[in-house]
Amino acid sequence: MAVILEDRPIENVREEVIDTLIYNYSHGVISNDAFERRLDQAMASKNHQEIFNLAADLDKTTDTEFTSQKERQFNVNYAAGDNDESETIVNILGGSCRSGQWTVPREIKIITLFGGADIDFTDAIFTTPNVTIKILCLFGGTDISVPEDINIISKAFCILGGIDNSAPSIASRQAPTLTIEGLVMFGGLDIKIKRTIKEKFVAFANQMKTMFNNKA
Repeated sequence: MAVILEDRPIENVREEVIDTLIYNYSHGVISNDAFERRLDQAMASKNHQEIFNLAADLDKTTDTEFTSQKERQFNVNYAAGDNDESETIVNILGGSCRSGQWTVPREIKIITLFGGADIDFTDAIFTTPNVTIKILCLFGGTDISVPEDINIISKAFCILGGIDNSAPSIASRQAPTLTIEGLVMFGGLDIKIKRTIKEKFVAFANQMKTMFNNKA
């Protein structure tokens, strides 16, 4: 016997509806405007029936190719094994950038003096669920970009400087946790999301649309 809609976890209903919207958009069943409008409503609504109705007129079929691509696009990158190493990044009168697919150690120390550091975790590969970032920023700036599906704990404090944390504090229990500690003095620390979950949904939908068009 099927569970009634209102008794199902709303996030499961939301995920199924968004999958249906992406699948039908990528196959040309609904327009780009209709897809983005319904996607916005699905993400914003807190009502089971409202979310369900957004895909009530669409075919709810998906395939293994869709599922495989979705897992590759949205799952946090984990590598087998455990990395106990610590990495130190020093910027004095200069700057550095770490981005792309790089392996995240258990601890990262960032020292910035009259310089800047840009650390991007968007496509990073995690080997441990808990990562500590220790910052000493004097007369400089440190930018930390994170995906929306990881946990952020900020314990850093500043003296005559600024800390701007616009990243989510809590994701899921399975997501890695970044704990940011340290001191910012006469400088700035910016913790931000590089791409929102909606932007990732839209990018994935367009990627699937291109892939299916090439196969047609």
